[in-house]
Amino acid sequence: MPSASLIVDRPQRWDAAFDPELTDAVLDRLLTVAPFHAMQADRFPKKLALRDILRNDTRLQRYRRGELVVREGDYGTSAFLIIRGAVRVVIGPGLPEPVLGRRVMRRRTWWQVISQWWANSKYPEIRRGGAASTDPRLGQRGTEGAVRVFLQDVPRVLGEHRTASLAEGEVFGEIAALSRMPRTATVFAETDDTELLEIRWQGLRDLMRYDAALRQHIDQIYRERALETYLRSLPLFSRLSDLQLREVMRQTEFATFGDYDWSGEYRKLAAKGQSASEPVIAQQGDYPNGVVLVRAGFARLTEKFGHGERTLSYLGAGAHFGHDEIAHNWRRKDETVSLQHSLRALGYTHVLVVPTAVMEQVVLPTLPAAELPATAPAVSTSIGPDLLEFFTENRFFNGTAAMLIDLDRCTRCDDCVRACAATHDNNPRFLRHGPISGHVMVANACMHCADPVCMIGCPTGAIHRSAVGGQVVINQATCVGCSICANNCPYDAIRMVEIRDERGVFMVDADLKPILKATKCDLCATQYGGPACQRACPHDALVRANLTDPDAVAQWLNR
Repeated sequence: MPSASLIVDRPQRWDAAFDPELTDAVLDRLLTVAPFHAMQADRFPKKLALRDILRNDTRLQRYRRGELVVREGDYGTSAFLIIRGAVRVVIGPGLPEPVLGRRVMRRRTWWQVISQWWANSKYPEIRRGGAASTDPRLGQRGTEGAVRVFLQDVPRVLGEHRTASLAEGEVFGEIAALSRMPRTATVFAETDDTELLEIRWQGLRDLMRYDAALRQHIDQIYRERALETYLRSLPLFSRLSDLQLREVMRQTEFATFGDYDWSGEYRKLAAKGQSASEPVIAQQGDYPNGVVLVRAGFARLTEKFGHGERTLSYLGAGAHFGHDEIAHNWRRKDETVSLQHSLRALGYTHVLVVPTAVMEQVVLPTLPAAELPATAPAVSTSIGPDLLEFFTENRFFNGTAAMLIDLDRCTRCDDCVRACAATHDNNPRFLRHGPISGHVMVANACMHCADPVCMIGCPTGAIHRSAVGGQVVINQATCVGCSICANNCPYDAIRMVEIRDERGVFMVDADLKPILKATKCDLCATQYGGPACQRACPHDALVRANLTDPDAVAQWLNR
């Protein structure tokens, strides 16, 4: 007899509302304010009704004066609409790192480097007094995930920094929400009764899809604030005049592929031995409709191989696809080619598409002949198909400082682990095990990702990029132990630990529950000479490698 089957509803996007306690009264009120009151509800499909989008993809947040809403450099997944009150945007100069809840990275003195070999605590995970004290200009309200960080002296901030005020009806944070780029400015509440509607990116995307006015407004903001700067940073468009660039900007299309919350979904599927879906951005054999510019995220470059496809490379932010085919066809109209490869989104990918006609009429005529391909494009990889597939399947291409261990050279002496512990007050910050391909292991150590999804949702800004070296680090003083970063990390590189004082006594709260802190590799940012793990290996078996650069990895493998 076959086993009985349990019939259940298929999981849906709205199984978990952004704010499960959002009431009908609040929804009725939202539908009376701009821009929702002007939206035509009948333009929305039944499965994505305007009221349902507001019910499931928004939440009403109230802030008191001085409380931080978003911080410059943070990663976010939502935009904000001001319902009541006002907010202040810090334009320049940016607020000091400690005021944003972040750690100031300072090199240790030579005496500190030497003395750490005998001055380290004999107890694990101790926190000394200096590591637990926050900046006096910063305050906290609430506990754990519900904590709010606020500025203690708003008048001084207003006096020392150039700011701008945003009032009721205005939107901010939409560019970071839709493209998953770092927030470009710090925003804090200007009044005690500030009320903001937070709209997660899925809801904002659907509102834009079915309301032309909102879509045009957001697109215009993007083109004015971000698109010009980005295009000018790319060599492909560097020779355009102002008039030509405006024409390119006018016709550039925006598109997103994949799942914004890819890290959680990837972890679930990986645990089951399954692969995540990879939406097709462009298909091999199709006509090249435009140059695809990868703005955020990653994409897999593949070609047909037998009855399937094989990975050739992966493209990250700043890369482009389709240019060679379009340029070849423009130069040699008698020998046109279709797309030679396919491009698939890995996780979440935000792209810009410059149409072929614009490339042919505006961009290509400005490029020197030496920069135009004479033949159909070809792609080669330097690290071998098996290892490339391994990096791609596990999303390791995200790492700018992944720990690779050559198992043919590693003798399991653990000098790397001991060096890490000695450098971090007797607390090792990585585990010498992880996924393996051939003789290469990717150890469970923070990879300091190009797309650090661990930073999304931290309530205090404790996990952040260092302003100096760009490492992803955690400020122990402002970490509240909420575990959001550890749950977001798709590589299990962040651990939650119970901490002790300098006497070795465990710290607990008023309810006698252990105090937890997030810990991970900081790439020895305060040390001379770089990562201690790499320096300590006596057999040249370990390297901190930038996996976004396959050629550098190949050079190490073939050393």
